[in-house]
This record gives sequence, C-alpha cells and structure tokens, in this order.
Amino acid sequence: MGAIQLSYSTFGLTNLDFLDAIDAVDRAGYAGVEISFHRDQFNPFNIDDAYLAEVKKRLDARRVNAACVATASHFFDPHRPHEPSLMALEKAGRKRRIDLVKRGIHVARQLGTNLVTFGSGFVRDDHVAHPEVNPSELLVDSIHECLREIRDDEDITLLIEPEPGMYIETMAQGLELMRLVDSPKFKLHIDICHAYCSEHNYVDALAQAAPHAKYLHISDAREGYNLKIVQDHPELAPDLGFASVLVHFPDNAEFLLLDRKHPIYFYEGTLSLTRRQRVDALLQQANVQQDLQLIDYRSLYAGSSPRDDEIFTYLISMPGLSYDVLERARPIAGYLRGAKRAPLVDKMVANTLTGIVHFHEIPGEGTLDFAASFKALTENGFSGYGSIELYHHVEGWQKALDDSYRHLMPFLATP
Repeated sequence: MGAIQLSYSTFGLTNLDFLDAIDAVDRAGYAGVEISFHRDQFNPFNIDDAYLAEVKKRLDARRVNAACVATASHFFDPHRPHEPSLMALEKAGRKRRIDLVKRGIHVARQLGTNLVTFGSGFVRDDHVAHPEVNPSELLVDSIHECLREIRDDEDITLLIEPEPGMYIETMAQGLELMRLVDSPKFKLHIDICHAYCSEHNYVDALAQAAPHAKYLHISDAREGYNLKIVQDHPELAPDLGFASVLVHFPDNAEFLLLDRKHPIYFYEGTLSLTRRQRVDALLQQANVQQDLQLIDYRSLYAGSSPRDDEIFTYLISMPGLSYDVLERARPIAGYLRGAKRAPLVDKMVANTLTGIVHFHEIPGEGTLDFAASFKALTENGFSGYGSIELYHHVEGWQKALDDSYRHLMPFLATP
C-alpha cells in the first residue's frame, strides 16, 4: 500500500515573492512544495547558485520539502505556451527546451530534490506540413539528451506528464514513451485532472499507471462543451456524438460550426455557391437538422472579457493548427461562451477525449472522484508527492491553498 503526501505548486502562487510562496505553503500545512519555473517569479535564467542556496536555506528552516522541479511549459512565450517543445522541428527550438529541462536538473541538484517534470508539447502545423518527420523520434532523442545531464551517481529522475491535446496525451502513450526511452531515470508524472480529461475510465487508468509513476498533479474538473477545430479536407468525417466541430476553410479563413443545436457559418463577404454546397454537404454528413445561421465574422466581439482565461486554455490545447488560425477562432469561442452577450452554450469549452474541461478547478469545486482516484493509486503502489496545481486561481491563491488542503486531507488520512 502506497501513500500520498500533499504538496502545492508555486505555479499557483506567482503573485508572491518566491520565498514568501514557500512560507505560505508551509503555513498551510503541506508536506511539500513544487518548485515551478516562472518567467517573473522563479526564472532559471535570472537566478544563480547563491539564490538557490537561499532557497535551500529557507526550505531547511521550514517543515515543507521540495517535492519536484516543474520546468513550466508556459515559460518561453506567454502567447504561445508549450513552444518550442522537445519535438519542435527546428533543432534550435528543441535545444531551447532541452536547455530549460537541464536547468531544472541543476535546480533539483542544488535543492536536494530528485524529480524534474515536463510535457511532450503538441503536434503543430509545421509537423502536419512535414509528415516525413516522426515527432516520436524527435521527442525520444531530446529526452535522451536531457538524461545525459544526470550523473550516474545521482538520484534524479525525469518525468513525462501526459496532457490533453499533447502528443503524449494518455497514460498508455506515456508508458509507451517510457518503453522507447528505456531508462530507469525516466518515469511517469500523473496529473489526475488530465486523466479525467483523457481517459474514458480514469480510475482504471490511474491504477494501471500507478506502478510506473513517481509524482502527481492534483486539481478538479467538470464536464464541458466539447468542440474540435479542424481544417476542411475531403476526408473530413465529423462525429457530433463525440464533439461539435468548428471547420476552418483555409481559402478564405471562414468557419462552419457543426453543432446539432446551433449550426452557424461565420462569413466575410459573399457565400459562394461552391462554398454553400460544401457547407450543405458537411451539415448533411453530420446529420444536422437545424437551419443554418449566417453570422458576419466582423460583427463578433474580439476584445477582452471574463472568459479570456478559459478560452486561452482551450485554444492552446488544439493540435495541428497554426496560431493564426487559433487566434482567428478566438472571437467565435467568445461568441459561443458569451464574451459580450448571453452565452450560446452554458458550459466551458473543452478539447478533450472525454468532454471534461481541461481547466484546473479547486478540489471540491468540480466532479472528480478523489477518493476513488487516491485509492486506485495507492493500492497499486504509488507513493510520493501529489502537488495541487492551480494556475487558474492565482488571484485567489489563499482560498485555493486553504480550500484544497481542507478538502483533500480527509481522503489521505490513514484509517
């Protein structure tokens, strides 16, 4: 029987000074603190070993321990998070991400923790344009280069975190990547929220992955409005039983929403006969019975709104599309979610394999079954830290910190 020690990620405390963030986690009663890279708070390009010594001194003076170093995917470009990734087509891009992971290894070494985590990144439009390049080979090669930074005599393990929409999205894909990398210093990082989003039976998936995992992320989630964004192509076969589909037409950058309740064509200019025929064919293929609504794209609100965080998180999870296409889709997502008017859909937009929204909620405010999740993990051999990661709740960090601890500790108490 394993055990979970509760930790909290500094990625949810980025409004604080970093040393103050450690103190806040300690005061709240957590056993561990995740050391998360952040361009403004804990930036590995700005800090030196003298500062790391200060951090180590602060940790040593507190009860809380460094649980893991998270080499944040959002680090380089706030508008294009996760890029460049370990499988970027250009070597220079991969080298930037490899360097960040290596800096994570150095921080782990200095602070006395033995885990460093990262994600695979997404298949992007340049991968689609170059099908001759195998993303898996790039990813494995990059991980091997990171592993060479670890000395044979030190106990540091690199972890892959499957994430909705990413190339490594499911537990099974994470385990297959472990097989390909084939190193005792490369294991699995489970995010329970991600499993809820990506696994049709997430409790069973947690049980199967538990023996291979060294670390957890914890947050809550709930069902959303599953909406895929795809390029129009002759083989397109939308399955509205799985998700509604926003079809992008590359020739004029217009969009068709295939939705059984709200079919909409977002246009500019004139809807040609050829395009109308293609739209009608897609509607028929998707078995949409409602009349098509035509909306002038230029009439959509494109400014900021309270939905920005939700929509940003949704759009960056969409693989295979350029950022220009995703930005072009932003006002449509805002229209659906009521950025400036009553929402057309009353659930948060999702791009997942299950329809659960990849939006980290405070534990207890979603529908995830923590009791069953923790039971599946510990009964199948997981022991280690589980860090609450609530980067969507930075403004209300104190409530998130306290409420998470209060909600989760009863599930972790020894009977």
